[in-house]
Amino acid sequence: MGPAPISTAFLLASLLAVVLVELAAAALGARTPSARLWLIAATRAIQMLAVLTLAGFQAGGVNALGLGKKDMLAGLRKGLAWSAGFAAVAGLLFLVFFLSGRNPLPLIRTPLPEAIYHRALFFFVGGLLAPVAEELVFRGLIFGYLRRWGLPAAVLISTALFAAIHPGPAIPVTQIVGGIVFAVAYHTGKSLMTPIVVHTLGNLAIFTLSLPFFHG
Repeated sequence: MGPAPISTAFLLASLLAVVLVELAAAALGARTPSARLWLIAATRAIQMLAVLTLAGFQAGGVNALGLGKKDMLAGLRKGLAWSAGFAAVAGLLFLVFFLSGRNPLPLIRTPLPEAIYHRALFFFVGGLLAPVAEELVFRGLIFGYLRRWGLPAAVLISTALFAAIHPGPAIPVTQIVGGIVFAVAYHTGKSLMTPIVVHTLGNLAIFTLSLPFFHG
C-alpha cells in the first residue's frame, strides 16, 4: 500500500516548525550548556510531536509519513533484515581492515560521556530518540515529498540534507552512506519503521563499539 503523497503545505509547515524549535533550542543551549543532552532530547521530542500533529491536517494523516498501522509490523521485520545485512557487510569490511593490519574502530568511534548516567542518556538520545526524529523528518517528510520527482533525486537530495546537519572536520561518509541506505530501505520497505530500525540499531552498534573496552 505504502505512504500517501505529501502536500507542499504540509512539508513547509512541518519544516518551519522543526527549524523554529531547533533555533529556540540553540538559543537556550547557549545559556545552559550543562543540560545539552536533555535539551536535545526535548528538542527532538517536540519536533516529532509537531510533525505528527501537522500530519493530522494532511490527507492520509500519519500514513503520509510511512507510519500506516498495517505496514508497521512488516516494516519492523524488514528493518531487522536490512540491519542484519548491513551488519554482515560492515563485518566483512572490518575483517578486511584487520587482515590488512589496520584497526577500523577509530574510523567510527564516537566520543562518549565519562559518567555512566550521562553515557546511558547519550545512548537513549543518540541511539533511539534522535534516529526516530531524523527518520521522521528526512525520510518520512523530505524524501517522501521529493519522491514525486523520481527515486534518484529523492535519495540524493534527502541524503545531502541529512549529511549537512552532521558537520565535522572531514566528509561525513557514515552519514552519506547511512542516508542512502535509510532512503532505499524506506522506499523498498514501504514503512518508515524499516529505516527507523536500521538507523537505531546502527547508531547503538557504533556507540557500543565506541565504549572503552573496545579501545583498550
